[in-house]
Amino acid sequence: MVRSGTTVEEMARALADEIVRGTLAPGTKLGEGGLGERFGVSRTPVREALGHLSAMGLVERPPNRRAMVAPITDRRLTEMFEAMGELEASCARLAAARMTAGERNALDALHQGARALVRAGAQEAYEAANSRFHGLLYEGCHSGYLRDLVVATRNRVSPFRRAQFRLPGRLEKSWDEHDAIVRAILRGDSEAAAQAVRAHLFTVSAASAAFVTDRHAPPPKE
Repeated sequence: MVRSGTTVEEMARALADEIVRGTLAPGTKLGEGGLGERFGVSRTPVREALGHLSAMGLVERPPNRRAMVAPITDRRLTEMFEAMGELEASCARLAAARMTAGERNALDALHQGARALVRAGAQEAYEAANSRFHGLLYEGCHSGYLRDLVVATRNRVSPFRRAQFRLPGRLEKSWDEHDAIVRAILRGDSEAAAQAVRAHLFTVSAASAAFVTDRHAPPPKE
């Protein structure tokens, strides 16, 4: 159920999640009028949301034709997560050297608090904590330019990163991977922090690809 008056960001997120889950299959037409009725908004915010999805590579907008769901390829996923891994590794390397004591304590406190969410199986709450965790890493690198680059890239892969948490056991593994990152940063080991983030993103990429591939696989022939 989608509430009336949905914002552009909420609309884009809802559609992105449906595309990644396979609810909206590749080639599905996305008419502005129909989407406007569904979300209770005019055509203008619908166009903005479709623009966001197009920038993420989830929607194609041919000239003078309706937008449609774009195919998700393994190569594209791999390339996006490779870039994400290197950017986040750079953030972690710098954060291990530059974070203040207060920033390190905040990162550790958030991480330790997320353990209860894992035990409770609170997927949505853990997703939110996960976003805050990575946000603290980006801020902790104390490089505005790098932070902006990594945030822009993360926005493109965010629907796939959210999808990973639907896999059994992924919350626990994610927390363990974060633990390696936090421990490296707390002891000021820049290279270990970067390596821990690369390993984390490699696993995130594999988990996201597994989820997407399972839901975008062609139906079996009868």
